[in-house]
Amino acid sequence: MQDGPVKLDFYFDYSCPYAYLASTRIQELAEKTGAELSYRPFLLGGLFRALDGTPSEATTLVPARALHNGLDMLRWAELWGVPLRMPKTHPNRTVTALRATLASGDVPRASKALFAAYWAEGRDLADPAVIAEALAAAGFDASLLLRRAEAPEVKQELRERTDEALRRGVFGAPALFVENELYWGQDRLDFVARALGETASVLAFSPPALGTPPGEVEIFYDFSSPFAYLGALRIDAVAARTGASVRWRPMLLGALFREIGTPDVPLFSFPSAKQRYLRRDLERFAERFDIPFRFPSTFPLRSVLALRVALAAGPHIAEVSRRLFRAVWAEDQDVSDSDVLRRILNDAPALVDRASSAEVKQALRDNTSEAQRRGVCGAPTFAVGDDLYWGQDRLDLVELALRGWRPQASGPAPA
Repeated sequence: MQDGPVKLDFYFDYSCPYAYLASTRIQELAEKTGAELSYRPFLLGGLFRALDGTPSEATTLVPARALHNGLDMLRWAELWGVPLRMPKTHPNRTVTALRATLASGDVPRASKALFAAYWAEGRDLADPAVIAEALAAAGFDASLLLRRAEAPEVKQELRERTDEALRRGVFGAPALFVENELYWGQDRLDFVARALGETASVLAFSPPALGTPPGEVEIFYDFSSPFAYLGALRIDAVAARTGASVRWRPMLLGALFREIGTPDVPLFSFPSAKQRYLRRDLERFAERFDIPFRFPSTFPLRSVLALRVALAAGPHIAEVSRRLFRAVWAEDQDVSDSDVLRRILNDAPALVDRASSAEVKQALRDNTSEAQRRGVCGAPTFAVGDDLYWGQDRLDLVELALRGWRPQASGPAPA
């Protein structure tokens, strides 16, 4: 039995907009659950350099991914009712601001002021004058804190905090620990809340203005993606609640990745700590939504034949796609093997024959080209009108869009 309050550690760097978003809710969550909250600033750039030489994602994103991230953070800010303004100089150097935060003796209050300067006001936190103005407005002796920020013991403390984050398996921000269990991202606060014993959602959205429901959602997917598997098995329930229809759009993810400059298997390009975390994260979602899940022994999967079979199924594409997803991600079956496909689907011989037709092959190429044209950067991607939502963990936003929400961060895909 837990002796005393549960510990909740919040690792952050001001350079991360998602850490800013988490900072607007973390204190309320701790108070609601009685958790013992500890603010733990660390240097994200230093962590990236230590993680297999991984550079900052903010400086290496392909354009499609960068566009998605920019829209995504603005949508969360809109729904949470908090200001978010991207600084023209982002990403800014935050080392002095982090040291001044540690020197303040009141990390929660100092961090609130400095997060607001960076993300609510869009100011350059690399500028000592900006740091001083923000801290002074929060009631600190800013000149004193800037002097203390240069003290060897404060510099050492920031290094130690960063090393501690690395030892605990942190690979990005925000990182949240409930005791020793890691949760990454402001969008995992519901999982954090559940771990703290809170069953009500803490990701409550400000009621947006709703227009006419669009009536349809498209799902771009590939059987090779475990995230697409979880999204594909949940999208029907979302559509049923909103009265929408689902248009299934198989695409060849590897071909898309090559065209937009993403590694063929992004998971393998991540630091080992992030790879371990993502597998656990997938398990959590599967457990939460009661979806059977296990990583297949054939990963990475050659999915082109299965994708063509799905397209060959015509009006039965949804049923066939769900069956093939389960075969891969619940039953560890190799759907690149035509004999396996014949065993999985009663009509597989006919479907496999049709899958080899020039028409079906062209349909898969067309879907993949369409995905690239519209700005898709991964699977699953849900399209509601012109708006794209990447990831099975964005289905709450998809559901709002299907109820008629039109995010302010919206618009057609790039030409």
